[in-house]
Amino acid sequence: MSGLHRSSSSSKNIGKSLPSKELLDDLCSRFVLNVPEEDQQSFERILFLVEYAYWYYEDNAVENDPTLKSLSLKEFTSLLFNSCDVLRPYVSNVDDIFKDFTSYKCRVPVTGAIILDETYERCLLVKGWKGSSWSFPRGKKSKDEEDYACAIREVLEETGFDVSKLLKKEEYIEFTFRQQRVRLYIVAGVTDDTAFAPQTKKEISEIAWHRLDHLQPASNEVITHGVAGLKLYMVAPFLGSLKSWISKHPAPVKRRSDKPLRALSVWNARTSSTGGNGTTTTTTTTTESYNKKQPQLIERPKDTVPGNTFRSFKFNTSAILESGFSA
Repeated sequence: MSGLHRSSSSSKNIGKSLPSKELLDDLCSRFVLNVPEEDQQSFERILFLVEYAYWYYEDNAVENDPTLKSLSLKEFTSLLFNSCDVLRPYVSNVDDIFKDFTSYKCRVPVTGAIILDETYERCLLVKGWKGSSWSFPRGKKSKDEEDYACAIREVLEETGFDVSKLLKKEEYIEFTFRQQRVRLYIVAGVTDDTAFAPQTKKEISEIAWHRLDHLQPASNEVITHGVAGLKLYMVAPFLGSLKSWISKHPAPVKRRSDKPLRALSVWNARTSSTGGNGTTTTTTTTTESYNKKQPQLIERPKDTVPGNTFRSFKFNTSAILESGFSA
């Protein structure tokens, strides 16, 4: 799951104010300073903590105070560095630090699942909160996390569905995009009446079953769109291997000729107010529970090194210890 999925909207921000120094200092102390020392050893770790503070600001502070501006992660990072005493010494380098952070995140391995229905003729796709691109449910690995465990966690967060009993560790499709490895486990035989709903806020806008014969594998001509004009940049590359797998594994249920096999939306943020299995969703607002929504420690991909900024600067953890905030 990426924290760069939201951006500020100028039309929605007209007449609204930036967060106060008191609010920024509170977010800094709770999410950046009051954490175990191991999370403060590098700028990449610090920026992940800043990202948690950003999500909390957008999901709670902005929603509860209509006078506050919605910000992009980069805007929020700059404000936090300028406000927080421990981060302020690095303000002049914040643009380079942020650039290296986004580059680093693009190299962190990703895992997820390709969920097939009982006929193997439809797959489950999710649409991000911003934009119109569809993808299989997936997200970035935590430090020391097994690929299959990450897939189970991310699918549960994005769809509310627990695939642990259906996932087979040896059944997966894997590609490397630039420097990022993406592994998707094939989870087959999920019933049509399964309830889906994301467990995190403002990350997924829609969940739907899509017909495989309405999607197209990647080629020189078709990279991002399916037959129906869907944006499928992170779907199309897997379709050829997926159809090959299906050809070798007979589906447990044959499609009924009288049952139309059309695309079916099973959850939409605009119309849904319930969570997985039909239960009403609740929003946690405590720092401890909010942090658990996302992986705390991100592993460094093998054979990669951080960018120039991360090599050139070392975060001064002694300043945090002296402040008395560190846990």
